[in-house]
Amino acid sequence: MVMMRFNELERANALAALPGWHHDAERDAITREFEFGDFVAAFSFMTAVAMHAEKADHHPEWSNVYNKVSILLTTHDVDGLTSKDAILADVITRLATSF
Repeated sequence: MVMMRFNELERANALAALPGWHHDAERDAITREFEFGDFVAAFSFMTAVAMHAEKADHHPEWSNVYNKVSILLTTHDVDGLTSKDAILADVITRLATSF
């Protein structure tokens, strides 16, 4: 299945459904920072996300500094946002509440 980049309306609707996520216009990506109680919780969160990302064959760009995890999602195959990003962002948001 060929992924199509979101148009402006699709992007706006996706962001409205993803509280805390922000559009990076330069990369046509969405970003969010998560903060946890400590490094172990942050790393555990990253591990849980990694398992879901691998199953979806859609991997985030991310970094971790102690208890903070910064995530950027974009679909590299189309150089911009797609439903794959919105779906993974929703999964990530729900996973974060577990930590």
